[in-house]
Amino acid sequence: MTATVITDLTEELPLPEDGTLSRVLYRDDRLRVVGFAFAAGQELTEHTSALPVVIQVIRGRLDLVLGDEKTQAEPGTWIHMPARMPHSVHAVEPTVMLLTMLADPRPAAVSDPAA
Repeated sequence: MTATVITDLTEELPLPEDGTLSRVLYRDDRLRVVGFAFAAGQELTEHTSALPVVIQVIRGRLDLVLGDEKTQAEPGTWIHMPARMPHSVHAVEPTVMLLTMLADPRPAAVSDPAA
């Protein structure tokens, strides 16, 4: 068994001058962590995730729409969203963010061989 260590997320996710960088930082059968680096003005238009997610802002500032609610996120902000919640992300300034996708807590459907 080994640990995964990232000593500087801002080094792992350099801010692009234009556009958005995304990189899978960790993945196993229970979760996936994706790092995003946004240039100012970049956005992810409204979408949903099939899994519950957690957003953490490391650097910068985001305007978010979570369902019908608008909010701002700065370093230290922590947000949990249930699966299938519509959301969008807009980088107000150059921003580094972590997105953690959590495994679905419901057990997978098991087909009944007798059926």
